[in-house]
Amino acid sequence: MTDTEQYMKPATRLRKLLSEPGVCIQAPGVYDGLCARLAIEQGFKVMYQGGSMTTAARLGRADLAFASLNDFAQNAQMIANIDPRIPLIADADVGFGSPPNIARMVQMYDSCGVAGFHIEDQVSNKRCGHLKGKEVVDIETWKSRIRACVIGRDSIYGGSDIVIIARTDSLAVEGYDAALERPSIMYDTDCTELMVNLVSNGKTPWFPPSKLGEWGVKASLAIYPGAAGKSVLHTIRRAYKYLMETGKDDAEAQGLDPKGFFDVMGLQREIEIDRLAGGMAFANGA
Repeated sequence: MTDTEQYMKPATRLRKLLSEPGVCIQAPGVYDGLCARLAIEQGFKVMYQGGSMTTAARLGRADLAFASLNDFAQNAQMIANIDPRIPLIADADVGFGSPPNIARMVQMYDSCGVAGFHIEDQVSNKRCGHLKGKEVVDIETWKSRIRACVIGRDSIYGGSDIVIIARTDSLAVEGYDAALERPSIMYDTDCTELMVNLVSNGKTPWFPPSKLGEWGVKASLAIYPGAAGKSVLHTIRRAYKYLMETGKDDAEAQGLDPKGFFDVMGLQREIEIDRLAGGMAFANGA
């Protein structure tokens, strides 16, 4: 970001991106600082913090509602502030409790720099949407959750435009018609924006961005929760297997030294800050 670039709140930037007609915004799943740095390096305009990978990375558990609001919010705060120009959308599960708890979640997410979040209509003892055995709440409970989100947003001092995304898991539970009906009941209007949750080998059919952009909605958002996590799992498993069998570090063959790794993590910016401040910590390089 240059000194002359005008500041724009992450939520405002996300809304601006979503206002572009016929565009499919791709948001790769990120769950730690390393993922976020690489997503930014590749030029993605939006990032997505999913519940399944956050739970896996922070707790080492399956996505069965183990993670708390603090687990989600603390992780989101770190990711969202690596580069606030890249809006972060965060999973909010079912809101972490009753309407007052949901309103508090919205306020906490906003203070962490989250640009938008999605809240779903599963029962409180929820599970990953790509697992069997899901249950959804009745429409009135679902409406109550969304109202609590709006109340929480409206209660933020100074105002907030954090984006509220209503997500339904009713397709596998109540069928296709119910999955279309729930959003229309929620908004009392036609759907103008669409979020599609794309997980390889998951329950949702895989659609390319070009196809999503042709669906006639004002804007579409494609989230890829497991884009990094599954690849990392296979890569680390292979590296550890190689280490166990040979006693060698598989990373040596990749040709990336420690400094090269830290460069991806923003080392050069830290060196520049030290220089501008008159420091000498990196006078002889790094």
